Amino acid sequence: MWYFSWILGLLLACSLGIINVLRLEAQEALAKEAIILDPLTQLLTKASILPRLREKVDNSKRNGSPFSLVFISLKPFLQQHPLMQTELDSILREIVDILKKDIRIGLDLAARFDQACFLLTLTGAPLHKAEEVATKIQQDVLNQVLTLSKIPVQVQSGAAEYSVHTPEFNATIQNLDQQVHALIEIAQKNCCVRHSI
Repeated sequence: MWYFSWILGLLLACSLGIINVLRLEAQEALAKEAIILDPLTQLLTKASILPRLREKVDNSKRNGSPFSLVFISLKPFLQQHPLMQTELDSILREIVDILKKDIRIGLDLAARFDQACFLLTLTGAPLHKAEEVATKIQQDVLNQVLTLSKIPVQVQSGAAEYSVHTPEFNATIQNLDQQVHALIEIAQKNCCVRHSI
């Protein structure tokens, strides 16, 4: 019986070691450069997330582990419900608070991708996990964020996985930048077809 406990302990120690290595890798990458944060949300900017996505693609190619993206868009809602800038800023900060609950500190990254869109990276997460996170964020925003006129805010969310085994990233796309942009485009396209909850 002690033998099984010893093996279980060894497996747990190995898995914790892998997680710590990934966490340290992410922390080192952030520490290497002067981090540019969005002044409103205190998240990474589009310009500062793109080099990190290239690193993640490169790491995934070398070690074979997947990672996923979640794309969150407020744009369709804003087209139907134009908001004053101060109200929009307040809503964006509330959405960021929700996003931060689903981010594993030191492992995942979050960025304000443009005026009303966000991007999350989920290290080591397969597509189905990213879709679960996307759906949860979508539901949490709907349940918790209201406009000043008490309209529930709806976001659209989409997910995409980068893996060396994914057909979209086979040998035809060699350039890291092209692979990063293709991954983001897939997440955006999935965002467009995802139905509001």
